[in-house]
Amino acid sequence: MPTREQRLLIIDDDEMFCHVLNRALTRRGYEVIIAHDAEQALTMAAQFSPTMATLDLKLENSSGLKLLPELLATVPQCRVVVLTGYSSIATAVEAIKLGAANYLCKPVDADDVLTAFERQDGDPDTELADNPPSINRITWEHIQKVLQEHDGNISATARALGMHRRTLQRKLQKRPVRR
Repeated sequence: MPTREQRLLIIDDDEMFCHVLNRALTRRGYEVIIAHDAEQALTMAAQFSPTMATLDLKLENSSGLKLLPELLATVPQCRVVVLTGYSSIATAVEAIKLGAANYLCKPVDADDVLTAFERQDGDPDTELADNPPSINRITWEHIQKVLQEHDGNISATARALGMHRRTLQRKLQKRPVRR
């Protein structure tokens, strides 16, 4: 039977991702439980008392950033790694400020997740980019920052950016551009 230190809660609305990560972590000796939304996550966290959790930043009907403080209030000893396919500097900074132990960009595998849990300190030897980010990346980062300032409200963000709400929605549905 896994020890208490090996109890992990996966919070993600992507069922296939949950299945794959669950299988990989179970094979490594972890006791894993899965939640697909915020309400289910808080209930399971209270019952299961995990010491580790992965938290998807963009859940179907809520934000992982809004869930993070509630999750940590329910299980304060839990180390949380935020996972996202929609990474931005703004959300990474907020996740860490709200108590996340780490922040990873999808796609990730079980080894990436476990390494993120193990890392306690920053790495001063992290490579710096040779080139500045592209204009498309800067645009994506700015949209994410304004969206965060408006608590995820698409209409308010669109007004602040001076664009049509549907245009903003289309931009947000695309994966973030790489450097």
